[in-house]
Amino acid sequence: MHHFSRRDFLAASLSGSLLVHSKLAQGADEPTSAEPIIDIHQHTTYRERTSVQLKAHQLTMGVTQTILLPAGSSVKRPSTGDGVHNGLGGVGAGGNETALTLSRQYPKEFLFGANEVTDLPEARAEIAKYLDLGAIIIGEQKFDVECDSESSQILYALAADYGVPILMHFQHGTYNRGFERLHKMLEKFPKTTFIGHAQTWWANIDKNHADQKVLYPKGKVTAGGLTDRYLADYPNMFADMSAGSGLNALTRDEDHARGFLDRHQTKILFGSDCDDRVGSGTACQGSQTIAAIRKLAPNKAAERKILYENSKKLFRIT
Repeated sequence: MHHFSRRDFLAASLSGSLLVHSKLAQGADEPTSAEPIIDIHQHTTYRERTSVQLKAHQLTMGVTQTILLPAGSSVKRPSTGDGVHNGLGGVGAGGNETALTLSRQYPKEFLFGANEVTDLPEARAEIAKYLDLGAIIIGEQKFDVECDSESSQILYALAADYGVPILMHFQHGTYNRGFERLHKMLEKFPKTTFIGHAQTWWANIDKNHADQKVLYPKGKVTAGGLTDRYLADYPNMFADMSAGSGLNALTRDEDHARGFLDRHQTKILFGSDCDDRVGSGTACQGSQTIAAIRKLAPNKAAERKILYENSKKLFRIT
């Protein structure tokens, strides 16, 4: 497992340092948004972004509290693509200790999750260790296993035991295979809160999405896809709006998005999952997602649920 050194936390690139110092000089010690926002999906050391840059990024984006999702151990086995997918798909995301350390350093701004490679024999014990230390979520589970595998089910049961959600990255042919069978897990583990994320999750808002190899479909959406049904039919299923896949789901068909946000307004959680150092404008996918939610939410009350209140309630954030 990669351990985050004190030097890593104190060091920042020149651009990251200048950004933070500029904000401090302007007296900007609060997020740019006047309203609180909870971001349920960020990572430490994401494509070598420093903790100083991450903190500045979240501040610029207007986020008041962030949940850090760690990677699992760096191991070579089929579930990690023989090591190619270590660090959550090869993006260099830090492990459990990095998330714990940053959340301890900035307890008002950062909360942390717990994670491990799904099919490692020690996965349950490793995750439980960090749940005992205060982790509030399991994930991001992003490994090449069947979503109803025996090892996955051990973690679903663990999530229920601790009363924390588990966040799943669904990507056809690569991560958490068998999305069409997820309903069996939702039924088998009714006390487990599942959070869906990524390409296959968001592609399947469309009832007519037939080719699962297409991960970023474009064009009009017909309501009633698998994702739509999972959210409607199972009280223990929630949605993570993060990443390019989530933004694509909002922007590909704005008329559908308005209805989707309306009918699932108590089930959708804002996440960013962006790796930029900017935190605003077209360079930052997370800030674009916030803007899209504000544009397409049916009303102000729904917007506040998605950007803040749903996550506050689900994670019992004070």
